[in-house]
Amino acid sequence: MRTGVPGLPTPHPLIDQLPAVYLEQDFLRRFLSALDDVLAPVLLTIDNMPAHLDPRSAPDDFLAWLEQWVAVDSPPDGPVERRRETVRGAVARHARRGTSGGLADAVRLATGTEPEITESGGTAWSTGPLTALPGAPRPWVTIRVREQPGRTIDRARLEERIGTEVPAHVGFTLEILPPDGGAGGAAR
Repeated sequence: MRTGVPGLPTPHPLIDQLPAVYLEQDFLRRFLSALDDVLAPVLLTIDNMPAHLDPRSAPDDFLAWLEQWVAVDSPPDGPVERRRETVRGAVARHARRGTSGGLADAVRLATGTEPEITESGGTAWSTGPLTALPGAPRPWVTIRVREQPGRTIDRARLEERIGTEVPAHVGFTLEILPPDGGAGGAAR
């Protein structure tokens, strides 16, 4: 990732670490200068490691590493600021994964629009036996997303994202609504 940068000054020149008796030797000065050129990117990277690990200030190539470290799937050609925001919120999103709030966050992040999510489940409490169970027999979630004018939603990519967010035993229906208010949908 980090490579040699020509002319990059080192923060800690090696020649300054030697006793004064060696400062007059030309070969040693040139040799250590060459080592300084090699070590400067390493030392500067280590000195700036907190900034490299912060998604708000990480260089673009480190941002790609951070995306892998926190298991974020964002398009590499996407806007850098959106990628940085995705990495920043990854841990919180992972904690909410499998919930309707986590699903809404994932869909909102993928499409830029607020989804409408309807679940088939429910809860109930009863003092008597043989009380009917709430919800549907098969867990199901319906996601409705409205396209924004001039911006289409990639159905296959969104279905793949939703498939990774909902629990394995829960089916889903994705409805992508056109900007004018019509309807359209597909089920898994």
